[in-house]
Amino acid sequence: MNDSGAARFGQAWRWGGALALGVGYALVSHLAATSAAPGLLQASVAVLPLLALALLLAWRSPRRPAMLALCALACLGFYAARDWLLSHYGWVFFLEHAGTYTLLCATFGRTLAPGQTPMISQFARIVHGELTPATSAYTRSATWAWTLYFAGIAGMSVLLFWLAPMAVWSTFAYLLGIPLLGLMFAAEYAARCYVLPPEERAGPLEAIQAYRQASQRRAPRP
Repeated sequence: MNDSGAARFGQAWRWGGALALGVGYALVSHLAATSAAPGLLQASVAVLPLLALALLLAWRSPRRPAMLALCALACLGFYAARDWLLSHYGWVFFLEHAGTYTLLCATFGRTLAPGQTPMISQFARIVHGELTPATSAYTRSATWAWTLYFAGIAGMSVLLFWLAPMAVWSTFAYLLGIPLLGLMFAAEYAARCYVLPPEERAGPLEAIQAYRQASQRRAPRP
């Protein structure tokens, strides 16, 4: 196998592993959220992703020791509040899911304010450099589309948690989460192919990979 083939194989392996991890977590979360006899282990399923994200951000922070110490305190805080977590079991999962999508909505939406660069435009500049007027207009529209998508998922999560049984909410939140996200990616890419010429568009994986590489270059060295 030549170098390019090995690189493609490695990339496919990484993306396949990430997809398997996402599907596995969704299944475990659904089983935990609908457990008939929930315990601390099941409740921790909803908390662990937030702690993992906080740990990643703390590790990349220029104030790494202080941020890691805050993460340790947060872990102690969750353990101290274990009785509350169990008595409000369903709310733990709801706040994790709806809170995540609300945060994503706010993160994308704030880049649409006057004087800001839309989030998708930032991604496109990492891949293409300077953007043409057509690409700038499209990426602003795409940022709006993703903002509304995240808002819609968060809103539906609130409605189903309020009106439907926990099993119905969990099916939407966890079992349908990845398929809905995949459909959104496919729809946005189809619109990109329709609006932009080939030289001004990139595939979703290429854009994500370029953004990750740029984030790694900006991360502080240990």
